[in-house]
Amino acid sequence: MNLLEAAAVFAAGVAAGGINTVVGSGSLITFPTLVTLGFPPVVANVSNNIGLVPGSATGAYGYRAELEGQRGRLLRLGSASMLGALIGGLLLLGLPAEAFQVIVVALIALALVLVVVQPRLQAWVKRRREADGEGEHGPHGGPLLWIAVLLAGMYGGYFGAAQGIVLIAILGIALADDLQRVNAAKNVLSAIVNGSAAVLFITLSIVSDTVIDWWAVLMIALGSTVGGLLGAKVGRRIPPPVLRGVIVVVGLVAIVNLVR
Repeated sequence: MNLLEAAAVFAAGVAAGGINTVVGSGSLITFPTLVTLGFPPVVANVSNNIGLVPGSATGAYGYRAELEGQRGRLLRLGSASMLGALIGGLLLLGLPAEAFQVIVVALIALALVLVVVQPRLQAWVKRRREADGEGEHGPHGGPLLWIAVLLAGMYGGYFGAAQGIVLIAILGIALADDLQRVNAAKNVLSAIVNGSAAVLFITLSIVSDTVIDWWAVLMIALGSTVGGLLGAKVGRRIPPPVLRGVIVVVGLVAIVNLVR
């Protein structure tokens, strides 16, 4: 990786860290950047996942005020995120690389659809929450939410783009809580997913031939750390249509690079 490429990956990390904190889907910036620079898709995905862990942590820290009173909820749902991430990570490394290239195109397309429909999805979640009043499953969302978070963790451990949007949707539906507090919980659960998958990938790289590009990890980690802090402070000022437009364009570039 030369200096110009390192700068591009760092900048992508800043953008991804901020986007993940505010919305989710930051991997649709960093993953395509690595693929465009010539990284094999699985190596790009693994390196990207590890690099985004610090950004997830700083994003969660930035929402610490909204996390007050959610300790019990996050301990319960965090176990689902951790287990799901480990399953998804093992599927990523266990399936053939050719399968990943096919599956990830479908996942990126799904992520782009979620990015586009997010405003309507959030509006529906808000109406659903208001109609339910206190909600029907209590403060922790019940067993169905645990299962849904587990599946979201599997998705995040395997690829992860737009996992934040998926989490906001399912948490908002199941929990009677303010949307900012839901977003704060989303940031913690995303950090657990990324961190758990990262531990798995690093462990397997020591005992097997799992390939990690540590320069890419470093640049994304530095960038996402800055982006996570900025996203928690000023990210809400970015016009949502502009943000969604950038994500969609980058995601389409990724699909083109993967299928050609």
